[in-house]
Amino acid sequence: MSATTATPPQAARAQAEPRAMSGPRRRRLLPFSPWHLLLAPLSLLFALPLLWLLLSSVMTNAEINRFPPALWPSGIDLGGYRYVLGNAMFPRWFANSLIVSAVAVASNLVFGALGGYAFARMRFAGSRTLMVAMLATMAIPFQLTMIPTFLIMKRLGLIDTLGALIVPSLVTPFAVFMLRQFFLSLPRELEEAAWIDGCSRLRVLCLIVLPLSRPALSTVAVLTFLTTWNDLTWPLIAINHDTHYTLQLGLTTFQSQHHTQWAAVMAGNVITVLPVLLAFLGAQKAFIQSITSSGLKA
Repeated sequence: MSATTATPPQAARAQAEPRAMSGPRRRRLLPFSPWHLLLAPLSLLFALPLLWLLLSSVMTNAEINRFPPALWPSGIDLGGYRYVLGNAMFPRWFANSLIVSAVAVASNLVFGALGGYAFARMRFAGSRTLMVAMLATMAIPFQLTMIPTFLIMKRLGLIDTLGALIVPSLVTPFAVFMLRQFFLSLPRELEEAAWIDGCSRLRVLCLIVLPLSRPALSTVAVLTFLTTWNDLTWPLIAINHDTHYTLQLGLTTFQSQHHTQWAAVMAGNVITVLPVLLAFLGAQKAFIQSITSSGLKA
């Protein structure tokens, strides 16, 4: 055998050296995932309606109604915002939506945590059957429960009040199921150690389980806020007087009454979308962490 012939380990090392040298160069030439080359244009495409909404809110009515439409405002005109905040009941509608959404979020966190912990850690007669029945209600469309819910609210005397919007949203099956799934992913040893020290179940839930469940709690809070804030069908049925309108219902009525004031309509939509956008961006990391840690556990 020739002396210059490379042994198998030497040959493997010689082949690995060019790869090791080319790896850093490739990372320097493309310092991000190749998927970003596809996702970045798609994100811009999906952001175009939001950008157009923002630009239209600072245009004049003449620029919006012009054909062909103006793609860029000639200047920043805040007349639409002044009209909405000064000459309409928009601030009252905003406050109503904020009250209903805040109460719904708080109640879903409290009752969802209690129910989810009971299903995750406590075994009682019919627990699995009750869990399946609760999950089955998520498949029932709202159109089937709309009339019974209205009759119940009427018997309680809550029609045309904010209570009619709050009571049906106090707790949802999704909140119970989501928190139950996350509680199952937590180790039991932490709770058992607290029980040995004399803690009750409620104290274990409040002092140990809930602080570890912040991602799931954030996810439930954001999704509940989005659902309640954007709800239009139920307020349209349960509310009659404009002083109790939510933002979505009021904006629909405002748009139909002031169809020529497109700058004001666009400004109202911007104010409506802004809290939803801020809530999602603020809890985006917790939302992803919660889904990846609890979504697959049975």
